[in-house]
Amino acid sequence: MKHLRSQIIRAGLGALYFSGAHHLLRPLFAGAGTVFMLHHVRPEADGGFRPNHHLEITPEFLRVTLAHIRGLGVDLVSMDEMVRRMKAREFSRRFACFTFDDGYRDNRDHALPVMREFDAPMTVYAASDFASGQGKLWWVTLERIIAGTDTLEIPGIAQRLDTRTIEEKQAAFVTLHDWLRALPDDTAIHHEVDALCARYGADPVAACRDLCMTWDELKAFAADPLVTIGAHTVSHCQLAKEAEADARTQIETSRTSIAAQLERRVDHFAYPYGDRSAASPREFKITKSLGFQSAVTTRPGMIFPESADYITSLPRISLNGNYQDERFLSVLTSGAATAIWNGFRRVDAA
Repeated sequence: MKHLRSQIIRAGLGALYFSGAHHLLRPLFAGAGTVFMLHHVRPEADGGFRPNHHLEITPEFLRVTLAHIRGLGVDLVSMDEMVRRMKAREFSRRFACFTFDDGYRDNRDHALPVMREFDAPMTVYAASDFASGQGKLWWVTLERIIAGTDTLEIPGIAQRLDTRTIEEKQAAFVTLHDWLRALPDDTAIHHEVDALCARYGADPVAACRDLCMTWDELKAFAADPLVTIGAHTVSHCQLAKEAEADARTQIETSRTSIAAQLERRVDHFAYPYGDRSAASPREFKITKSLGFQSAVTTRPGMIFPESADYITSLPRISLNGNYQDERFLSVLTSGAATAIWNGFRRVDAA
């Protein structure tokens, strides 16, 4: 199903590009600016089983994207500058912000050098458990378990899945990923993934140590004038599935931990997962009450002048590894694709 959805989206982007419709829609839906969402930036890996490929782009595609945006005459700004412009209702020039979720080491090693080429600010949202080396990147752990076995037995659903071929592995990942995301909360997810780790001899926090910057690394990274560090909860949980007090603690504690470790203000926040099932109006009110200057979702959309009234529920445009095609950049920056996705609503904060 996810593969089919990806194919449909890719076909839709292609149709908009070849029809030229995005040129007609740009004046109406390009908006005042764009907040781009990224996760990993790293060289292209070999083919094969890569179910999390959508979460990574290559340094070269990042470079192409930045050049494309500069070519449009769009200002590359920090989240602080975006908020300043929005509060001042200063929209004479369009802007773009680049945001990176989770705090991956490749953001430092591969993304930052490219951002420096363009003098482009970047905001990295760090989950404090990830920086502590105790976070559970369960989607990566699931990928590693499936990659290393030919048959997968799932205690939680009493199911056995063949995982010999790449196609079988991909199907198994989609089945298990969707099942896990549908569980009542992240405690349930970690319980099931920990059971798989115990069965197959995997370390549930190894991916965190392998991929995420430590506090010391983050502190050095944050010293770069182009870098802003934002908060991303303590454990990277689906906030909307948590009790309100627990959700507030996740948000507030992550901010306090980052500020203490890095010795700097933390004014910006990103909701983990960030879709409707994980981030709701309740969470938007919490981040506002805590005084965050901005908070971003993963809902697709452009930034419009009226978005200033919904500063803690901002949409983003995903730079998705499945759509690393320079032709699609003109479609994405036109706002045409997200306008169609959102039923031509400019702001969606519900």
